[in-house]
Amino acid sequence: MEDHLLETYLRIQISADKLSAFLTFNRITEDFDCTPGQLERFVRSKGVVYGIRTSVLSEICSNTLAYCKEQTIIAVGHPATPGKDGSIRYAYELQDKSQRPAELEDGKVDFKEVSRLKNVKRGQLIAERIEAMFGSSGMMVTGDEIPAKQGKQARFKVGKNVVVNETQTAMYALIDGLVTITDKEKVNVFPVYEVNGDVDYRVGNIDFVGTVVIRGNVLSGFRVKASGDIRVIGGVEGAEMESEGSIEITGGIMAGNKGYIKAQKNVKSSFIQDSNVIAGEDVLVSQSIMHSNVRAGRNVVCQGAKGLIVGGSIQAVEQVSARVIGNTMSTATAIEVGVRPESRSELQELRLKLRQHMDAIDKTSKALAILDQQAAMDQLNDQKMAMRIKLGATRRQTTAEIDQIRERILEIEKTLEDTDKAKVDVSHTVYGGIKIVIGRYTRFIKDPVQRVSFRYSEGDIVQLPLFT
Repeated sequence: MEDHLLETYLRIQISADKLSAFLTFNRITEDFDCTPGQLERFVRSKGVVYGIRTSVLSEICSNTLAYCKEQTIIAVGHPATPGKDGSIRYAYELQDKSQRPAELEDGKVDFKEVSRLKNVKRGQLIAERIEAMFGSSGMMVTGDEIPAKQGKQARFKVGKNVVVNETQTAMYALIDGLVTITDKEKVNVFPVYEVNGDVDYRVGNIDFVGTVVIRGNVLSGFRVKASGDIRVIGGVEGAEMESEGSIEITGGIMAGNKGYIKAQKNVKSSFIQDSNVIAGEDVLVSQSIMHSNVRAGRNVVCQGAKGLIVGGSIQAVEQVSARVIGNTMSTATAIEVGVRPESRSELQELRLKLRQHMDAIDKTSKALAILDQQAAMDQLNDQKMAMRIKLGATRRQTTAEIDQIRERILEIEKTLEDTDKAKVDVSHTVYGGIKIVIGRYTRFIKDPVQRVSFRYSEGDIVQLPLFT
């Protein structure tokens, strides 16, 4: 068959990304006769020059009826492969990347240090930047090259007392001290303030631009504040402790409902009793959390040999995990996941403020109505006219603030619906008297249940078997 006659029988289509080409029959008659060479020339004349499947073209020529009713792929290009992302390689492992305790084969949890102390000297290399790499280029069926793609470049997150070289490839320490990761994964080198004993009247309050190590107890009424980590080789009573990094307390916290412990990253302790604890990321406890208010920006994990949570209120954005929650006396305990605790607090404040604004605008509107009536009767003196103008401006401003408050309330309520990751896991027993809150949904536990995971599903909190 003449090459130009193939045009009446066949149609070649190229995909939008130009990585595939297809052959379709417009019609078929007994006169159709074509050699593989003729068919390939026809395909090439339509701009398809790369990745041609010659074996498929031969099949079409020898067994035309098998291919005449459907679209057949006759050429395939290859896409560009993505490049490898750049990374930051530390001179040594600064921290457990996940900030979560390792789980052993038998299901027990190995509580490693949350914030390992890393001593460095001035000028010492802390980290190197590994360049992103290009992938390989691709080819379209039209013969056009697809440029290779480069991976995403890594960037140093520079904190305090560190310096990056001109080529942005290496980070060094500016002082002798401890390498500390703080909020937003910034790398810092902080000087160290050590207390060889208790924080008491002899030592006084501590407010240090660096890392604080206390080789003793922190007594009630005292305050410890640090730009770096705080590590207590002892216990903490009703003190106030704040860290821009992590707080680790070897001997546990027994605060008597006084003071608070607040870290922008993690709080790790052997136990927490009658205390207020806030962590930007995780709260990790190896024994028990009893009658305390604990808030975590990510997870609360209490999975040691005892692993008990009882009494008080536990709030976490993603997960609360414990061996046992509650007790046989059905002590009231609230476990909330699926929303930032500060968002829930803000929502309560906004609703109160909204009611106050609505009351204010109601009083303003009533006063304006009286003044408007007097104005209609031309009974307003200069003082009342000025008051009318002022009240009108106040009402406009209050109305605008009400609109802003309602908009923010809607934003927060939407976050309450985003509860896909949120869960409460109990590896042994959850007793009655427990309130489980996931997002905007609440469930009360009446009878003991073992090895269970509570999650949100289709407008309700469901309990699923926990497999560990």
